[in-house]
Amino acid sequence: MMDWNTYRDQVLAGVGEVGKLSPDTVRGYVQLGAAGGKTNHLDAKTRELIALACAVTLRCDGCITVHGQQALKLGATREEIAEALGVAVALNAGAALVYSTRTLDAVAAAGEI
Repeated sequence: MMDWNTYRDQVLAGVGEVGKLSPDTVRGYVQLGAAGGKTNHLDAKTRELIALACAVTLRCDGCITVHGQQALKLGATREEIAEALGVAVALNAGAALVYSTRTLDAVAAAGEI
């Protein structure tokens, strides 16, 4: 398995380097991430659980390690994280099912040529 703590440090250092080269890009990213917290419709832990589910769907290891650590800091339990990940699994399965219908449509169209 990966050394997630070292990897997280590397990702954050890399983002810091991008910030030096393109500060407005990173500043904009940070502003996007903070926008949800200003409404308080969802609490911070819930936003982190959503972020973890999205990270799995996007297959982003950097997001997984950063948002996983933050979810734990905000009190998320392993069970809550597992439930959020279950949502990601279901969503990915649903997307595969929808794209299966598109594939069958494409195959049917190819057969009509």
